[in-house]
Amino acid sequence: MGRLTTHVLDAAHGCPGSAIKVELYRVEGTALTLVATALTNSDGRCDAPVLQGDEYRTGVYQIQFSAGDYYRARGVALPDQAFLDVVVLRFGIDANQEHYHVPLLISPYSYSTYRGS
Repeated sequence: MGRLTTHVLDAAHGCPGSAIKVELYRVEGTALTLVATALTNSDGRCDAPVLQGDEYRTGVYQIQFSAGDYYRARGVALPDQAFLDVVVLRFGIDANQEHYHVPLLISPYSYSTYRGS
C-alpha cells in the first residue's frame, strides 16, 4: 500500500522541527482540497503517514509547513513579515510508487527539500 511521509529538521538550531503544523492539499486545476493535517512529533516526523490508503492516488499535491509559527514559538524574533512564514512545496505522486518521503530542512531564511526514501 502506498504512503506519503515527511519530516522536518531545524538547521538553525540543529534539531528536529517539533510541533510544526503540516497541511496536505490535492491540487486539481486551480482548486486546492485539504486532504490531511498533522503536527510533527518530537522527532520532527508525523506519527502516521500524511497520505495512505484509498486517498493515496496519482496526482499533484501541495504540502504546507507552518515554519513561521514554529520559530515564533521557539522565541526567534522574526519581522512582522517573516521571510518564510509558510513553506509550500508542490509535487507529483505516481501511485504506482509505494512510498514518497518529502523531508524539509528549514531555517528562518532558507529551506531545502528532496524526494527521500
